[in-house]
Amino acid sequence: MSGDFAVVGLGQFGRAVATHLVNAGQAVLAIDLDPQRAAAIEDRVDAIAVADATDEATLAELGLDRMSCVVVAIGIRNKDVSIMVTALLRQRGVRRIVSRATSDLHGRILLAVGAHEIVNPELEMGARLADHLANPHVLDQFALDKEHTVAEVEAPEAFVGRNLRDLGLRQQSKVAVVLIRRAGRVISTIDEKESVESGDVLVVLGTPAAVRHFAAQA
Repeated sequence: MSGDFAVVGLGQFGRAVATHLVNAGQAVLAIDLDPQRAAAIEDRVDAIAVADATDEATLAELGLDRMSCVVVAIGIRNKDVSIMVTALLRQRGVRRIVSRATSDLHGRILLAVGAHEIVNPELEMGARLADHLANPHVLDQFALDKEHTVAEVEAPEAFVGRNLRDLGLRQQSKVAVVLIRRAGRVISTIDEKESVESGDVLVVLGTPAAVRHFAAQA
């Protein structure tokens, strides 16, 4: 499976990563010490291994150093194991190691022992939930960097029937409409003469503060 993905740890997070990679057309080797967890995902991935990822001989046999990326998805109760597995993978020269962190300290240790990237799904989901609660009209959003955010916002009723040029969003709200989702289709070529319709979702680009201010009008 040279050039593909491996996921170590098949709890809820690990299973989600593995199955989404497969759905995206990637080949996945899924690894867990627990035979039941491995069996639960066996028919959804390309290969399965019931193995101890803290054993160096096992890692050599699995050939993880030939993978494009290894995701260490080991859960919150086994921080020491995730650190050990990350360190061993780095020693074996794995090209890209993405490790699950459960706290800021855990993340810093993972980076120190060899992770190229860390993810904290609980922290990220908590932030997304807080954003949604604070801005209920923002359907989804992500940061491009500290100064730029892309967000999907329900078009305010006050906008319906008016075109984008008349609304003057760049001048008034400091956001740019980059896409419009309308009745199951996407309008990707934005004409300022385009009129907003009821039920439209506007995909806007702006600073985090500008996006919040714009969403508050919805």
